[in-house]
Amino acid sequence: MANDLIVEQPIGQNDTEMVVRLKDLGFSYGNKPLFSSLQLEIHRGNIYGLLGKNGAGKTTLLKLLSGQLFPQSGMVTVLKEEPRKRTPSLLSEIFYLPEEFPLPKMKASEYLSMRSPFYPRFNHDQFMRYCRDFDVDLNQQLNQMSLGQKKKMLLSFGLASNTALLILDEPTNGLDIPSKRQFRQTVASAMTENRTFVISTHQVRDMENLIDPIIILHDGSVIFNDTVASISDKYVLELTTVEPDTQNTAYVEKVLGGWMVLSERTEDKQGQPLDLETLFNVVVEQSKGQQGGVR
Repeated sequence: MANDLIVEQPIGQNDTEMVVRLKDLGFSYGNKPLFSSLQLEIHRGNIYGLLGKNGAGKTTLLKLLSGQLFPQSGMVTVLKEEPRKRTPSLLSEIFYLPEEFPLPKMKASEYLSMRSPFYPRFNHDQFMRYCRDFDVDLNQQLNQMSLGQKKKMLLSFGLASNTALLILDEPTNGLDIPSKRQFRQTVASAMTENRTFVISTHQVRDMENLIDPIIILHDGSVIFNDTVASISDKYVLELTTVEPDTQNTAYVEKVLGGWMVLSERTEDKQGQPLDLETLFNVVVEQSKGQQGGVR
């Protein structure tokens, strides 16, 4: 049963739809290897969620995709180009929003005039609409904005850039509850079949019903790269008050009032939808089992 949960590449895609390909990627920090033979494919027209524990290498991977770090072995191609070459044609098709960022002492309108020419499909009307939706004051100095306001301004800029690849690292950190809701709505509305979004996050509850497919990075490997539906079609999540037999289940978690059990779907089992947090825990636990760990 464990093998069915570890999905390293999506099924039914072809090369013409491919935006990112990593083949045998190797990367280390000093003598500490992070990736030794990383494989990954990302396809056009999806909002991918990148999940992983602290230190799994999510931010490093995003920087490799955007040309801020260079692979030490293997191959990275984005839109059929190598990010390490940092060609203007590729950089104009990538917008990367890091988790933390400095902003210059200027108004948003000045920032817009300085940066927007680098993106040939930048849409000023969209930018203004997104800023209104996020309630961003464009007359305020950027360095005087709160973290949340800065992030919303840059999110508006990135979405309005209309790049083929939009990379967001922990985009909801610093946003209040209404802004998180607006974030989901705005990102969904900005998505088109010609764009691809990659969102790295620990805040999976903020991203529920937005990110899919899901990429899970663990122990230097991609151990899952598929849709939530691919698991939900095969397995069902149920709450039981009777301690389950772990030998006949895919995953068990003790919760208040009993146990949450993931087991193979049958006609008589009508459990609740599989949430992202449980999906992550299931896949990581099954990965340990494949490597000889304790179930």
